[in-house]
Amino acid sequence: MSFNTFGKLFRFTTWGESHGPAIGCVIDGCPPNIAISERDIQYDMDRRKPGQSKFTTQRKESDKIVILSGVFQGKTTGTPISIIIYNEDKRSRDYETIKDKFRPGHADFTYFKKYGIRDFRGGGRQSARETACRVAAGAVAKIVLKKLLGSKFKIIGAVTQLGLMSCDKSNWNDDQIRKNPFFCPDKKSVKLWEKYLLAVRKSGSSCGAVIEIRSSGIPVGIGSPIYSKLDTEIAAALMSINAVKGVNVGAGMGAAFLSGEENSDEIRSKSGKTFFKSNKAGGILGGISTGQQIVASFSVKPTSSILNSRETIDKKGKNTNISVKGRHDPCVGIRAVPIGEAMLACVLLDQILMNRGQCG
Repeated sequence: MSFNTFGKLFRFTTWGESHGPAIGCVIDGCPPNIAISERDIQYDMDRRKPGQSKFTTQRKESDKIVILSGVFQGKTTGTPISIIIYNEDKRSRDYETIKDKFRPGHADFTYFKKYGIRDFRGGGRQSARETACRVAAGAVAKIVLKKLLGSKFKIIGAVTQLGLMSCDKSNWNDDQIRKNPFFCPDKKSVKLWEKYLLAVRKSGSSCGAVIEIRSSGIPVGIGSPIYSKLDTEIAAALMSINAVKGVNVGAGMGAAFLSGEENSDEIRSKSGKTFFKSNKAGGILGGISTGQQIVASFSVKPTSSILNSRETIDKKGKNTNISVKGRHDPCVGIRAVPIGEAMLACVLLDQILMNRGQCG
């Protein structure tokens, strides 16, 4: 398998499988003399880890990270940072009954056809377990961005739609996101979402979600106008996350339904400072940041591993049926919030370092 590395100047390579001994990442291009500790990274790892509520998979992983290299006396050395995360709660036996079958809507089929190997142990490399490594890399990126940009820098994500249930984004509250198991920004929606997702799980099915990521404190001028547009890189980063099927930047697909007047973010000046009256562009014009809040959202498909029986084929091409038992998220989109934040952080740091290389 190739293409296990993401990024240009700030980049990371992930390794490992869902039910292997461990997973991990190697981060290259991190600037030196950045104060960092395992505890700093663990904060985001704990936000993503499974088994924290009845609304996610009951697989129990501490996701405790260990830094093997690249940090000395509490600071980055400028050399590769190697991080390992041991898998603690593997139950490969849960997959014995489906080891020769392909889950509809899952990458089982395409991986087998491409590589000729069916790693049925939780999906192997194609499992979303790999995203824990992205969160570790993203946590490092956030720490560096905070050092470079100061306290004005911030990244926060939330689930804005859970299956058929949306929320009122006008009630968005950053503090509320941290207080409920759905990363929901609207307090009024939480109880409705609880009832809805419990019903979905009880029915043996699953649902999708929409996640929105916002970042403030990004200066104007980040990104390139042609082949490394900031929004191009953000879209690629978010699309690389398991189960993601669509990405919007700003108004995104909705821009097609707006008039020219509605879509244009009018520009004004006051006391020598430039500001925009709206942000349909999501903080990016022509592939370059405007200095506004960066806003991107992505959709996550329903979990493919469901209890309800579906028609499929086996490795020999014979028709059969499949019902997936075991521990699975009824909505993988919930735990995708810190993953989306991580990927956006990695893109922003990568682009800022490249901008410094060209423009100083």
